Amino acid sequence: MILYGIPTCDTCKKALKALEAAGRDVTFRDIRAEPLSEAEWSELIAEFGTNLVNTKSTTWRGLSDWMKHSEADAQLAAHPTLMKRPVIRDEDRLYLGWDEDVQAALLG
Repeated sequence: MILYGIPTCDTCKKALKALEAAGRDVTFRDIRAEPLSEAEWSELIAEFGTNLVNTKSTTWRGLSDWMKHSEADAQLAAHPTLMKRPVIRDEDRLYLGWDEDVQAALLG
């Protein structure tokens, strides 16, 4: 299992802690320190579309109007931390966020 996020994200910390407490083997991938490839971004955008962009973030609010109206892939390429977090890969399944549905699916 891979958890994609940033180490300062409280939601990523909560998810990582809960998954590890449940006995899951989790690799944390810091998307700042180890940026996603174009192919990885493409896969995530294909799976989640514009939901992958966190439009409630401080980073989003600081974007120019032009960037806010550009495609999700351009936004995420320029500002990877715009990614809604965490993204969790469990074998061949992808999950976005850490809501009750994701917790139920991963913590059983």
